[in-house]
Amino acid sequence: MLEPTPPNGPALEVILCGPRESFRWATHDYPHHLAKWHCHPEYELHLIRESSGRMMIGDHVGPFEAGSLILTGPNLPHNWVSAIEPGTSLRERDVLVQFSGEIADRLSHAFAEFAEVAALLQEAAFGVEFIGETAERGRKKLCDIGELEGPHRLLAFLSLMADLATCRAERRTLSRCAPALGLHTSASRKLERVIAFLGAHFRRDIALQEAADVCNMEATAFSRFFKHQTGHNFSAYVNHLRVQAACQLLATSDKSITDICFETGFNNTANFNRRFFMVCGETPSGYRATTRRIQRPPFMQRATA
Repeated sequence: MLEPTPPNGPALEVILCGPRESFRWATHDYPHHLAKWHCHPEYELHLIRESSGRMMIGDHVGPFEAGSLILTGPNLPHNWVSAIEPGTSLRERDVLVQFSGEIADRLSHAFAEFAEVAALLQEAAFGVEFIGETAERGRKKLCDIGELEGPHRLLAFLSLMADLATCRAERRTLSRCAPALGLHTSASRKLERVIAFLGAHFRRDIALQEAADVCNMEATAFSRFFKHQTGHNFSAYVNHLRVQAACQLLATSDKSITDICFETGFNNTANFNRRFFMVCGETPSGYRATTRRIQRPPFMQRATA
């Protein structure tokens, strides 16, 4: 279920495991009430079995294809927006496992053999995308867990995590910002506060000094701090948030592009079109057109042949 959050910020998902489960395995249709911009304290390994579209992982916005396999760390906001016809749905588009930081700590520290898994879990703070043979094996093992129970289920999960951690060359981090990295430094606390503030208020004009005040900093010093911490300048990051919101509306509503422009915080359509193209590599109208297509990948066709 989802708890209320400040308007426009990521929703907080509350994850409950069964009484005989140490981690949660689930499938979701799309659209789904949980398929939105959200976060949670648990790690999540997420497979998109069908469709393509845009994914938002922390401050990363980019394309995804069917077969996309992503690991997100605690409290890293995420969402996948599929390009589908309005009014249509995808059965069991998502397959995922979610597990707590406590389970992650046990894997990382209790067993010397899991040193590579510990390194992977640290990278998960920024979101990790798997590719190549690692992704291929990971997809199969993740889906197979749903057929297992008891200790066989747990052993399959451990095997999955070990497999994902083995080859560093077949994964990449996605987000430049990890709002809940858990370092508990002054800088990380400031960044968490301002990221939450921007997530809640990006649909209106936000002056640089207003954001700096959240961190009790002078505007120029804050601008340097924000660029260093996130890899983005302040205005570019705010525009990124606005484009994320626009992608959601273009994919899931019939609102006009002009209405979406102003609803997501842009003050004119020319600026909206320019910023959207910088982030997505296509115009808002072109992006909307792609959301009218469902692409079924070759590996799904083979699986159902």
